[in-house]
Amino acid sequence: MIRTPLRPLARILRARDQGADPDAIEAENRALRSAEIQDEARRRADKRLWLMSGLFMLAFATVGVRMGMVASAAPSEPRIQARSAPIISQRADITDREGRILATNLLTHSLYVHPHQLIDPDKAARELARIFPDLNHDRLLKLFKSDRKFDWIKKKISPEQMQAVHDIGDPGLLFGPREMRLYPNGHLASHILGGASFGVEGVSSAEVLGIAGVEKQFDADLRDPANEGAPLRLSIDLPVQSAMEDVLASGMKVMRAKGAAGVLLEVRSGEILAMASLPDFDPNDRPRPQLKGDPSDSPLFNRVVQGQYELGSTFKIFPVAQAMDLRLINRNTWINTHTPMKIGKYQIRDFHNYGESLTVEDIIVKSSNVGTVRIAQMIGPDRQRDFLKSLGFFEPTRIEMVEAPTGKPLVPTRWPAVTAATVSFGHGLAASPLHLAAAYATLANDGRRVRPTLRHAQDHPQGEQVLSPQAARQALSLLRQVVVRGTARQAEVAGYEVAGKTGTADKPRPSGGYYDNKVVATFASVFPVSDPKYVLVVTLDEPSVQSGGGGESRTAGMTAVPVAAELVRRLAPLMGLAPVGETTLPKIAPRPKAAVRLSQN
Repeated sequence: MIRTPLRPLARILRARDQGADPDAIEAENRALRSAEIQDEARRRADKRLWLMSGLFMLAFATVGVRMGMVASAAPSEPRIQARSAPIISQRADITDREGRILATNLLTHSLYVHPHQLIDPDKAARELARIFPDLNHDRLLKLFKSDRKFDWIKKKISPEQMQAVHDIGDPGLLFGPREMRLYPNGHLASHILGGASFGVEGVSSAEVLGIAGVEKQFDADLRDPANEGAPLRLSIDLPVQSAMEDVLASGMKVMRAKGAAGVLLEVRSGEILAMASLPDFDPNDRPRPQLKGDPSDSPLFNRVVQGQYELGSTFKIFPVAQAMDLRLINRNTWINTHTPMKIGKYQIRDFHNYGESLTVEDIIVKSSNVGTVRIAQMIGPDRQRDFLKSLGFFEPTRIEMVEAPTGKPLVPTRWPAVTAATVSFGHGLAASPLHLAAAYATLANDGRRVRPTLRHAQDHPQGEQVLSPQAARQALSLLRQVVVRGTARQAEVAGYEVAGKTGTADKPRPSGGYYDNKVVATFASVFPVSDPKYVLVVTLDEPSVQSGGGGESRTAGMTAVPVAAELVRRLAPLMGLAPVGETTLPKIAPRPKAAVRLSQN
């Protein structure tokens, strides 16, 4: 706005010439200026009023619409009832492939004390020591007479114990509700589940955290409210798992073994139906970790995943399969098996003298070390190493357990001719039974890589082709002959066409060298071989059984094989697998636990 001067010079001069009062001109202009200012102020005020009116109308419209939406919506409980972040105590269940509960939550109570509110500390300490024998009376009494305002007595108590504490009648003893993790099947699948413990704790709730196994691997998913309590569904089949643990426990006792391990997986998907390691534990009362001595002496040690064993002659099928794939040999090729065989300063011998030569088939059937080494020499160290790497023997398995990275195979840093020779028959490279099961599953899957998994009904991507289907099928045919007429004849189960390979490996000493009388006995098998569906691996640590001649036998054919045969007899009907030539059986319910009879012959 351009303002008009109050005393314009031209008008003032004309007014003086005409004898008019110049001050009147100034007064007139001042009045006009004042009127203009008032008009501008009024226009600004009108704009503000319209703006405020519009904002108020928008706000009232928003509130009205929101109230209408709330009024028309279904009623629901509020998700957050406090300003502070609550302790997330709800944890999703874990089930087997059929939805049977493996881990769930149970509402229980904790017991805590306010010492300053105790009426009779002596009586309270005496009665609590009676109700809970693991509590020390003198420590309780010292605590109750201290200046502390709060302390825990028991983190979990049963309803009976809660009633007994309530009967003491002392107001200083208080209870807090909380959820605890419950494993209703006790020891069953304990190494898979792992266990859980309390994290952040309050008097009214406690955070439940996984500490091992799948509980820890999937801890975030199990506690994620966004999943709305959807259970974690594992590939495990509960009746199959129970039967495997029963048979392994009986076999471990009969064979006087230090430990046992077994794993059963589907060939096509890699899903694990059962996996057991003995001795085991109860995840409801998980023992403390063992800090000294041999880790495998602890019941927490998972032999299937964490065990690193030289798996002996079960490895012999790998160089044979690779050599057939490279078209260096066929099953009828004759190989020099003259024993002993010398490589550098080392001598390699066969358990028996099989003569000057054997066919490739008989090398596998009779389990000739020398013949296997000759075939490995045809392949060469570099190609042998690359093939074993493609089977997964140079890396941990990808199974969904936090313990998986600790089961990385012990692989030689160098691969000279003598290493290539010993690895060909299962010495010098230590791997887990799960690695072996995955490799045999790859053979059974027409040479396509199989990766074990504990997740059911997931999208399992196909693995890479590491062996031609023709070579893989020929390798299975050779393994079948090991059961028909070789070292695993006790594995023959009528109607199930078991194929497999035994392996008896001397156990290494911690100080170097090998024990003279301690072995790891393994049997790796596929069934039915005409349409491979399952791979079963059984490993016994330091087995020993009375042989027919009165002496002791430690070979896998006399120890691991009978256990595996009993497992096939028990597990196949549970999985609805009919004997070859019959229709598929319906899956049957698990029978009560009972001791499994195993032949000691």
